[in-house]
Amino acid sequence: MSKRVNLTLPDTVYEELEKWAERQGRPTANLAAFLVETALREAKERGELDLKPAEPAKK
Repeated sequence: MSKRVNLTLPDTVYEELEKWAERQGRPTANLAAFLVETALREAKERGELDLKPAEPAKK
């Protein structure tokens, strides 16, 4: 199931993202989702992102 995320971007970043999405003929949100997925995959490949379940806090 997909989840929604709200974020705030500087005006210049949003404008560039919007232009890029328009050139590709896709919605801005769709391009943003693709870029986030790509960044996460690359971070995992570099070992920068550890997705092991967190251990319960010790009492």
